[in-house]
Amino acid sequence: MSCVVTFKEKGFKLTPQRKLIMDIIHDNEAHLTTEKIITHVQARMPGVHKSTIYRTLELLEKAGCVYKSALGDKFIYHHPEEGHHHHLVCRKCGQSIDCDEDIFAPVERSIGEEYGFHIDFKHIVMSGLCKECRRKTS
Repeated sequence: MSCVVTFKEKGFKLTPQRKLIMDIIHDNEAHLTTEKIITHVQARMPGVHKSTIYRTLELLEKAGCVYKSALGDKFIYHHPEEGHHHHLVCRKCGQSIDCDEDIFAPVERSIGEEYGFHIDFKHIVMSGLCKECRRKTS
């Protein structure tokens, strides 16, 4: 189901600014930081205030139209149709490596068995050192 339909079904008004933000996230293959989304929006629709963009991103997340993940001191957004996947981000060089969602299946099972708790692993960003940076520091 498209974000526009989902957004309307949840009772949110679809303004031109909100539609533009949806389109930018949907049409961009990369995960976008809030700052990049602001830049794209203001380039295509000058005068849109940052607070409008921040509020819209919160609404889109609430409606299930975007996933929001912490990446260091920033947040990144991506379209849920990309599926669940996770990132390993090198804190030294910034390289981002996508890893499959199945990597957490054993952790999810273990926590479920041990605590009866179901974890929702939608989108995880983990920081560390990539192979190349580890090699350089050794």
